[in-house]
Amino acid sequence: MDYSALRAQTLSSTADEEAVTVNTRALIDKVLARYSGEWTVLRELLQNASDASATNVSIRFETIPSTTVPAPISGDISSSLRHVLQHHTLKRLVVTNNGQPFAVSDWARLKRIAEGNPDETKIGAFGVGFYSVFADCEEPFVSSGKEAMAFYWKGNSLFTRRTTLPEQSASRDTTFVLDYRSEGSPVPSLMPLCQFLATSLTFVGLEVIDLWLDEWRLIGLTKKASPSVDLPISRDIQTKTAEGLMKVASVQRQTVQMDATWMNVVSWKARPAHRLAKAISNSSVPDFNNMTNAGSSLRGFFSRLARGPVENHAKEDDPQLPVTSDDLGQTSTVSVFMRTTTAEIRTSVSASFAQELERATKKPPPKTTQLALLTASYEQEAGLSSGPRDDKTSGQGEAVFATVLPNKNGRIFIGFPTHQTTSVLAHISAQSVIPTVERESIDLNARYVRTWNMELLRAAGILCRVAWSDEMAEVGHRLSRMAMRNEHKNIGQTEILTVLPEAIHVLREFTFKHTTPSTLVGDLIEEAFWTSNRRASIEMFSTHGILPSHDVRIATEDLSSFVQGIPILPQPLMDAAPEFVSKIKEYGLVTEITIADVKKQLEAKILDDNQLPEFLKWAARKSFNREVPISTIQSLLDVAVATGSNGTVLALVEIKLFVNVSKISVEMPLPPNTIPFEYTKHLTKAELESLGWEELQIVPWLRYLVESANRALPAEKSLDQSPAFAAQVLPILSKQWDSLSQSSKASIVTLLQARTIIPTRLGMRKPSEAYFASVKLFEDLPIVNGLHGVKDKVLLALGVRKTVELSVVFERLLSENNDAKGQWSHVDLIRYLASVRDDIPTDEIKRLRNTAICPVEAVGRSDKPASTRYKVMDLFEPKDALRELQFPTLQWPGIYRAGSSEGKFLTSLGLKPHPSVPELFDIMASAPAQGQLKLRDRALTFYVVNYHNNGYDRFVSSGLSLQQFLPVESESSTALKATSECFTNERATALGFAILRRDLHPHALKFGVKRDPPISVCIQRMVNDPPRYRSDAVVVFGYLASRLAEIPQATAEQLASRMFIPVSPKAETSGRSGTPKNGVVPRFASPETCFLGDNADYKDIFDFVDFGSEANAFLLKCGSRDEPTKTQLASMLVQDPARILGALQSTDKYLNFLRNIADSLPSLKKDKALYKEMKRAPFLLAYKEILGSSTNSKPETVKRTEELDDDFDLDEDAGIKEWALASAEEIVLIDDFISYNLFRENLLVAPQEETLEAFYHTLGSPLLSTKVEETSRIGSVVADQRMAVKLRKLVLERSRLFLHDNTADAVHHDVRWLEDNLDVQAVHSISLRRSLRGRNLTLTEKRTAAVTQQTKGWSLWVTAGGYDMFQVSQALVGVLLKRPKPHSTMMFEMLLSTDLLKLRSRGYNVDRILRSKAAEARVAEDRRQKQLQEEETYIKRQEQAWKDKRESRQHEHPSTPEQPQLPGSFVESPEQKQVARAEHDEAAETQVARKTRGLFTSLTKRFGLDEGGKSVEPIKGPQAGQQPGPPPGQQIVKKGKDVVPPHMLQQKLLGAIGASRAHDSSTLFSRPQTNHIAEVSSYCDEKPGHDISFLADTAPGIKVFVSNMIPDKSAFLQTNAGNLNLFAALLVDCAQVFALPQGTLHIFHDEQGTSIAFNRQGSLFCNFHFFAQLHGAGVRTGRADARSEAMVYWWVVLCHELAHNLVADHSAEHSYWTENFVSHYFPTTMMKVAEYGRSQGGVSQVK
Repeated sequence: MDYSALRAQTLSSTADEEAVTVNTRALIDKVLARYSGEWTVLRELLQNASDASATNVSIRFETIPSTTVPAPISGDISSSLRHVLQHHTLKRLVVTNNGQPFAVSDWARLKRIAEGNPDETKIGAFGVGFYSVFADCEEPFVSSGKEAMAFYWKGNSLFTRRTTLPEQSASRDTTFVLDYRSEGSPVPSLMPLCQFLATSLTFVGLEVIDLWLDEWRLIGLTKKASPSVDLPISRDIQTKTAEGLMKVASVQRQTVQMDATWMNVVSWKARPAHRLAKAISNSSVPDFNNMTNAGSSLRGFFSRLARGPVENHAKEDDPQLPVTSDDLGQTSTVSVFMRTTTAEIRTSVSASFAQELERATKKPPPKTTQLALLTASYEQEAGLSSGPRDDKTSGQGEAVFATVLPNKNGRIFIGFPTHQTTSVLAHISAQSVIPTVERESIDLNARYVRTWNMELLRAAGILCRVAWSDEMAEVGHRLSRMAMRNEHKNIGQTEILTVLPEAIHVLREFTFKHTTPSTLVGDLIEEAFWTSNRRASIEMFSTHGILPSHDVRIATEDLSSFVQGIPILPQPLMDAAPEFVSKIKEYGLVTEITIADVKKQLEAKILDDNQLPEFLKWAARKSFNREVPISTIQSLLDVAVATGSNGTVLALVEIKLFVNVSKISVEMPLPPNTIPFEYTKHLTKAELESLGWEELQIVPWLRYLVESANRALPAEKSLDQSPAFAAQVLPILSKQWDSLSQSSKASIVTLLQARTIIPTRLGMRKPSEAYFASVKLFEDLPIVNGLHGVKDKVLLALGVRKTVELSVVFERLLSENNDAKGQWSHVDLIRYLASVRDDIPTDEIKRLRNTAICPVEAVGRSDKPASTRYKVMDLFEPKDALRELQFPTLQWPGIYRAGSSEGKFLTSLGLKPHPSVPELFDIMASAPAQGQLKLRDRALTFYVVNYHNNGYDRFVSSGLSLQQFLPVESESSTALKATSECFTNERATALGFAILRRDLHPHALKFGVKRDPPISVCIQRMVNDPPRYRSDAVVVFGYLASRLAEIPQATAEQLASRMFIPVSPKAETSGRSGTPKNGVVPRFASPETCFLGDNADYKDIFDFVDFGSEANAFLLKCGSRDEPTKTQLASMLVQDPARILGALQSTDKYLNFLRNIADSLPSLKKDKALYKEMKRAPFLLAYKEILGSSTNSKPETVKRTEELDDDFDLDEDAGIKEWALASAEEIVLIDDFISYNLFRENLLVAPQEETLEAFYHTLGSPLLSTKVEETSRIGSVVADQRMAVKLRKLVLERSRLFLHDNTADAVHHDVRWLEDNLDVQAVHSISLRRSLRGRNLTLTEKRTAAVTQQTKGWSLWVTAGGYDMFQVSQALVGVLLKRPKPHSTMMFEMLLSTDLLKLRSRGYNVDRILRSKAAEARVAEDRRQKQLQEEETYIKRQEQAWKDKRESRQHEHPSTPEQPQLPGSFVESPEQKQVARAEHDEAAETQVARKTRGLFTSLTKRFGLDEGGKSVEPIKGPQAGQQPGPPPGQQIVKKGKDVVPPHMLQQKLLGAIGASRAHDSSTLFSRPQTNHIAEVSSYCDEKPGHDISFLADTAPGIKVFVSNMIPDKSAFLQTNAGNLNLFAALLVDCAQVFALPQGTLHIFHDEQGTSIAFNRQGSLFCNFHFFAQLHGAGVRTGRADARSEAMVYWWVVLCHELAHNLVADHSAEHSYWTENFVSHYFPTTMMKVAEYGRSQGGVSQVK
């Protein structure tokens, strides 16, 4: 809809324009509702004074003495003040300022609401603040200069009068006089008021404020400021705000002093709480909860002033009031000092932005503005203000200035303080900030105002940053001055501690906190504060003075012991201002001391011998605790340089080692890369290692001693020259020897072995040349001498000998004793060598092993040696078992003991205690070939018996797995197999594997023989040579089944497609053995194509085998199944459907196949090739119905055109189903049974079951409806479409119920779609022609309903003469559902034809429809209320016009007013009874025989109401005594009497309509009554009795009551449901004429009663019996004339009953009101009748 065009059309209309009126009193009340803060009036008046450039303001409260409590007798000032505060009430408030007198524009603006001060430099913005005085002052008075203005009320309108004052009354001051509306308000609490005034003086231009109470000056406040000082703005400060609207141009600072002189009464507490509560309850303070207008004072200003004693003002920032002295008149004085920092802000906004801002504030944005920051000075906070004061005075002064100093939180000032806090301990004054209307908060909602205010707040943040820099600069100057005064070159600790409290004060001031009520304010200020510096730095107080924050660090630990040049934050400052410190850490402005800082200090300074240990302790701790990476620590060590106590320079970059004094003595010489112990004695080994240093080990230390001998070390420190030094070093080596690794020991041996380090009695010798002292074989040996504390094993390791070499022994002993003692035998040699075994060197032992020194036993003689000698390692111990196995044994006289020293020595040389496994296996393998089977068996027995004792179980025989030495089950005793070639499971023979000899089965594991061959080998043999017969397959498959767990899944999947299962035709086998007849070779099948068992359904189609349960388990593992899968079935059906159908020999079985496939269609779709073939292949079973010969007589090609009657029977010729296989596209699905019955002999259709139909449809079978082309021939459209409108509404309503039970995928179009796309039209005739596509067949029939698709949506056509609801349902279900079923049409027909209440009783959920009807009723009620409002507006206009006319007549023809009569009243009307009773009596007698004339007369004739008030259907209408009324629109005016105004008559009629109500009971009973009418003695007013009860609700919502005499009420409801709804709709139309609530109308049915209608206490009841008799048949036809006639009839009936709301009896007065209802609402009724006519193309006439 084009609303712009509509608006232009409206503005161009010729209707009168009307100004918008304002209720001034209500407007002011609403404005005051926004001005709800404390001291609002004073704040606004002080603001006006400031805007007028005033310097002095005087505030005076004038009181009224108490009439109940006399003044105190004593005249002292304290008593008088107490009396005034306790018992006087306020009379007047007078506020005077010395500002500029009001100009003409000021006087004009004062009387205009919402016209603010246009001066952008002034505080006033909205022009509504002054009107806060009306909260308690009814008529304020203002004088300024020579003029004055008084305000006064006329009704709800406010007026002013302005005058010029006489000379004696004129003054340059401006005075506001506010007389309090109520005289019961007590004096306000003084201390909160003084605090408010002190705070108000802070930023405004005022200098003096005096507060008076009567003749007492309670407090005087003065403000003085020092000259301002320009503050420099650092170049690093970004002076522009974020959006560029504002820029800080300059900043100035000044000190402000504020003095207060007050009387002690200010802090005096009035009375105890219980007395105060009593006083409040007795006072006349207005009740704010019950005030409804300004006259009751919505928010009394003076009651707010009195809120101090009434309410608790102890806010969180109010100090405890001090104790007041008894002398209330005594005055005290105190001063406070503050610092203000003011910035000049230059604004730069676009023209559009300025225009929008001016529209919101009524003033343009200023080009420049100011922001001021007020902070408490450090001296003020520390209590160092000038002048001595006592505690009492100080306490009162703190109370007065409690809200001035921002000690706990700062506030935003917009001239005066607001509720908004600033997030810092500073007040911020921003006069250009745009507040909310009540001026208590900042407006952050309106679009442009929000942007302006946010930019101002950002500018305030920049100002805070400049102020911070100034504060820090002052602290820095003070530090410098103190250092100079103390003659210190640099700032020291003394200066830092002195100035530290002031620095803490500054940090606390600028510690940001959350703001209230809006947190965004604080966020914006804080954001600008921190981000305004371009270098991301801030000035900070440190131990080196004021420095940029990036040069200051936070000390997390004390590093002063070795670095002192890093500036850090003092710890007291961090403790006192933790929030600020946390914030600068969070923003990265200050960091903790870093390694880079430490490194920088180390590079700049050399450590002394005291600092070096401290540095090493710190570095070791950091590294050990992993607080710093080792690479970083190493970088510190690389730059650290220290000087030792002896003056040597120690560069830590060269240090790599540290000494462990528990291993190496500190007196020993150390390598130069080793740190001296004196610097590391306080560090643990782990800490030193964490520095990257290693412990000095013995090997490198010895290497240093050896390599430095005779060079870096003196001779007395030479290891190979000084026996004394060697005697010191070798004990250290001996002490650490056991802890050394083998590699270290080897290195030491290599290092020292070739050097003369061993002191002997023959001098220094190499270790290999020295002997232990225990070696005494020869006297001339060099024996070790002078080594104490050196272990023998150390000397042995170095090469010192405990034995003499074998060569020497052989050379000296054997040669010397050769003649005297004879030659040694091998036994003697062994015994000697065994005695010195531990001392024989390793190489000598190796030499003995490789020397042939021992003989073997002679053959057959164990006591005699053979002549040949062998190596010991080639011989076996002399044992009988080994002799039987024919192994060479050592010849040893006597008994050989392996546990003796000789035996152990021989064992160490390699003497074998038993043969090895390979040696035994060689005997087992070679003996049978040589015919030595017993030797083979002895070897087997020896191996088995000694398997565990000799450790054969630990032998790994991988290399012997192919050696054939094991006997197997075979006809040959010499047959041998390897361990991998034979097994113990005899079932393995089925696959041709050898079996170990049975007596060895218990010992199979000892030989490494497994139970079964590898499963992979078994399967490979089975696949290469599959079993050819069933008996073989049972054995092979059974054996493999016993090993199912061993078969991998991958192998089983591979076997699924291998052909190894023997399958023979059943006719070619005999018995279960499966042996082929006549030598026929069986064929092989794979497991995936073979199935197990005997399936009766599939046995003729697929291969089924059965090898027993065990063998079948193997085939199941390989992929065989009990029956084919759906995919296999589908593939078989698609490939050869005819064969399968022939094999099954039953369509039912084939359909079962198809059902199974249909159930698995989702999984079959995954096989895209199969699914594509299923769509194309002719494997679907369908049927064609073959009719009898009588119906098949006509050839198929003949075109048939028949006119089918309505009673045509489509099922009278049932045919025979002929089944056939076809593809999906050749088969149709029945979704239209009418079309099927017409064309069934030409259709191949799918079976009618949901599963198969869905299956066929998915594969591509079309719906029958798509094959049948329907052509509707629609007749002409009738004029009356009401039937179509009702049918459309019914269809939309019941479609919800119909579609509710259908799934979403079954619904084609929902109800919402129908509402937008369904059209219903009534026509004269409908015919439907059906044609079968592809066939020359056509059928035509007559219809009462049809649906066609149009360009936009669908059209439902119905015949005007009546329609079959079944055909309507049949036409629509195809639109609603995708595939309608036969029962869908019948279901929808039932829903369309059944009443909602019956549907509810049948279980349908119709509540939603009923709720929808209720919503329609609410819309109708809103429309009715609007109609009533329009009538009331019309009545008011008539009333005003009547008054104006009457006043004009009185001016023209002044006369004595008389009693007015009602318009159109008769001389006999009830209003004129007292005036002309005699005439009335005469007229009453005459009118009995007269007939009334005019509209009502004709109507009463038609309705049978003219026979003296009697009628066939009595309505108790106009009776005897009724006077003829005037024609509509005319009035009868009696001579000498005034005409009653029309608006009074209409108001009366509306009152009668408003008196109607709904009947609130389910029953109604009343007895008949007869009342005598005094007007006509012969007339009686008869009122029939009623006994009815509630039955049901009609569709339009009107309740139905029936007589309790009716026996079967349900039958009545079923019979008359349609007529009841028609009657209810008619009554609803009648109610719309009167704007009558629909619920006041009721229908009742009483066949025995004579009442057409009756009025029961405002509830209107209409008798359905008369409607059914008079109008029911005509209204049902839908004719406009019949409906119009019924409408007029029941409209007059309602006029009659509505008149009873004014007059109960059927009197002349009742007739009078009935006629007025008829005449007044006649035009509206005719418009309604005209609407009926237009619905049928013409206007119907009322006959």
